[in-house]
Amino acid sequence: MGERDINDILRNEGLDAARAMHDEARPIENEGAAILNDVRSFLSRFIAYPSEHAKTAHVLWVAHAHLMGAWESTPRIAFLSPEPGSGKTRAMEVTELLVPNPVAAVNVTPAYLFRKVGSEDGPPTILFDEIDTVFGPKAREHEELRALLNSGHRRGAVAGRCVVRGKIIETEEIPSYAAVALAGLGWLPDTILSRSVIVRMRRRAPDEAIEAFRRRAHAPVGEALRRRLAAWAETVLQRAIDARPEMPAGVEDRNADVWEALLGVADLAGGDWPNLSRRAATELVKAAREVEPSLNVRLLADLRTIFAGEERLATKDVLARLCSLEDAPWNDLKGKPVTDNQLARRLKEYGVRPKTLRLVDNVFAKGYARDDLHDVWRRYLPPLSDEPVTDVTDVTAQSFYAVGPAGETLRAPHEPAQASHSAVARMGVTDSVAACNASVAPDSRQKMGVVADVTPVTPSPENGGGPSLSQWRPEVGKVEGDGTLEPLDPPRRRTRI
Repeated sequence: MGERDINDILRNEGLDAARAMHDEARPIENEGAAILNDVRSFLSRFIAYPSEHAKTAHVLWVAHAHLMGAWESTPRIAFLSPEPGSGKTRAMEVTELLVPNPVAAVNVTPAYLFRKVGSEDGPPTILFDEIDTVFGPKAREHEELRALLNSGHRRGAVAGRCVVRGKIIETEEIPSYAAVALAGLGWLPDTILSRSVIVRMRRRAPDEAIEAFRRRAHAPVGEALRRRLAAWAETVLQRAIDARPEMPAGVEDRNADVWEALLGVADLAGGDWPNLSRRAATELVKAAREVEPSLNVRLLADLRTIFAGEERLATKDVLARLCSLEDAPWNDLKGKPVTDNQLARRLKEYGVRPKTLRLVDNVFAKGYARDDLHDVWRRYLPPLSDEPVTDVTDVTAQSFYAVGPAGETLRAPHEPAQASHSAVARMGVTDSVAACNASVAPDSRQKMGVVADVTPVTPSPENGGGPSLSQWRPEVGKVEGDGTLEPLDPPRRRTRI
């Protein structure tokens, strides 16, 4: 078959096909940014994305599928929505025109999919629509498909099977490494989500206009873009193998595995794509952290809430406080409130167990201590942005007064300097021991030192003849059994947690 004439293409197939033919004829190696721009424009015609970052991620994922020989790990891309009619299936249909060896999987058997993935034609790109039928609450018989999707993100991953040949049973290892796009309602298991770029699709608003997609009309343009992507990928394959893209702040661990291939594509393409890709990675990773946590993580977060200001709680108090939280599931787990056994089983997975605690009034009961939960909170929960600073109280500062030589009450020198002397005089605290005890919890009063009477001071002319606060030096210490004062130098501080 001879060369096709561009004029014939223009007359018979239209302007889009003629433009695609012209673009294919351009030098390819340094055209990465231009090709990705064209892919972005093509996708934007038919898909209403929830954000520009989602669009960027989709373009990079399509391109990475042409370089599967370069990556150690391939991310899944998951188009998910709470309701039908949100553009998920349309995204899969348009993607099918752009990726290599597409396999549209809606109702396929595990055996078929395993053979397609292990085919000698190279790894396919699996486009799995209606994935909620595989991972949804009513799914029971798709364990093999789940295993394929869970394992196939890593290069070299295989699925082991037994094959019967006559009377001989042999083992067979089928490669499972393949690029996978998913679309469905609701949510997916954490094992899939943690390896996916998540695109939360939504229904188009009245002011969001897109073109109607017709495969017979738009397939030539998509296929031309696929050929250009394949040709460009062939020229940069070795560079992709050697690529070690730098991750933006906040993209680490498994998220770095997910985005490594996509950022590598962006760096190879050049232009604006390196910056666009890193902004997309940062924002989409941040959005993924805001999803509904697992029930165990929710339990840890709620425990941190109810332990605010508490060092230890009895199990019955923990349960009561959990059930009293608004919008929490603990009062209705399968129709019943959470029990002590359920609580213990969930916390046991994190190495936290109930123990006998000494509570107020020397009461002993099974319960949980803050110290046992602190490390778990630190590892599994984000830090609290408004977490209060540890409250440190000076023995001689908070509500502490001493009696002056004339019987007047004076503020300790640690108090803020802006407090006026008249304000000090108006404070109606006359007993230093009572003032000291008033600043702490009742059960720890006997452990506190007291402020003794101050030594008479020389009147200050600048203070109207009254005592000069700048010269005031009260003695601070602990009263011994014989009434003597054991000084503390420097004054003792107590910390309230």
